[in-house]
Amino acid sequence: MKAILKMLVLAVVELIVFGLVLFGLAGTFDFWQAWVFLVVFALSTWIPSIYLLRRDPDAHERRKKAGPVAEARRVQKMLIAGWYASLAAMVLVSALDHRFGWSAVPTAVCLAGDILVIIGLGVTSMVVVQNSFAASTVQVEADQKLASTGLYGIVRHPMYTGNVITILGFPLALGSYWGLLPVIPGVLMLILRIRDEEKLLIEQLEGYREYAQKSRYRLVPLMW
Repeated sequence: MKAILKMLVLAVVELIVFGLVLFGLAGTFDFWQAWVFLVVFALSTWIPSIYLLRRDPDAHERRKKAGPVAEARRVQKMLIAGWYASLAAMVLVSALDHRFGWSAVPTAVCLAGDILVIIGLGVTSMVVVQNSFAASTVQVEADQKLASTGLYGIVRHPMYTGNVITILGFPLALGSYWGLLPVIPGVLMLILRIRDEEKLLIEQLEGYREYAQKSRYRLVPLMW
């Protein structure tokens, strides 16, 4: 219970800071899309985190270690830095879009964006439940087992699939079409990350080469 309370306090602080940045860039608190988005984002991250913290604390700890500093390999440090930069650009452009009225996004499209965020974050959470070794960094642990069922039976990197769905929803949920532009480099960073990560997995994770031959698609079923 103490760990959950600590996690919630930190999560609330982070959400407040995120909200202040978002409303500050937008220049107003009269931004209903942002209010809905923040509620959706909070519930879609807090609930799975509480569940994971109670069910599998080790997996929760692996998910917490993220970012360029946490990566062990230089190429991944650069790629994840690029990924974070694209996320920041989405928020920046979307908030400025609201401020200056660049886009006229219908309410239905904004709500569809929120649904995409829920689905995307739900997929990433389900991946960790199905594979407790799914970390935020590219690594292979000594006792790690190959995951090949569930979402891993559909694509080889379902967590990144969830990431793509989420970032497609971000700008739409915030009422911005222009915010979709940074999605392109964001997806490119994930593709490059996957290609490099698979080299490591083939070398270090037993059975991955055979799994990759059997499971054809890396990120999107029937496409790639």
